[in-house]
Amino acid sequence: MSHPAFQMPTPVSIIARASSITNSFINTIIPVVPPSDDEVLEALAILGMDPSDPCCAYCGDPPTEWDHLRPLVLNQRPTGYISEIGNLVPACGKCNQSKGNKPWRAWIESNARRSPRARGIADLSDRIERLIAYERWRDVQPIDFAAIVGEEVWAQHWANWRRVLEVMRESQEFAAGVRARIASSRAA
Repeated sequence: MSHPAFQMPTPVSIIARASSITNSFINTIIPVVPPSDDEVLEALAILGMDPSDPCCAYCGDPPTEWDHLRPLVLNQRPTGYISEIGNLVPACGKCNQSKGNKPWRAWIESNARRSPRARGIADLSDRIERLIAYERWRDVQPIDFAAIVGEEVWAQHWANWRRVLEVMRESQEFAAGVRARIASSRAA
């Protein structure tokens, strides 16, 4: 038994990083289309923001990044949306992390931890209306990546992903054995 003020660190797990690897396999193939200065100004105007003082489109806090309005990843596969100005809005870290890959409208009106509704954002209906207008601004459509690159290339990409995850699982099992041997040497 240990003191109540003490907490052991959680052992690291290689396989716990599988979702990061999956997101990396998806994000590395997603095109990034940098906007022009005029496109950024137009985007901010539609969102009702002063370009010299932008804010989180979801809650109004200072932005830390531009969030994908439509998620790039769902169910461990790309949605077909890409990183382009019509799919990006200024966001704070709280909102971006809370939203994750959820549809923005369902999330913003939910009581999810750190969602604007859960945080009591006063002008939420105005923000929602601006985001709806923003969605109408550009005809952002998902892309069929497999159709573009061909089924063989697409299948190879996902075979590579499965191989990496398998090596991670094998490495986790191997590391557990190494940890056990080191721990038993400390007990001796």
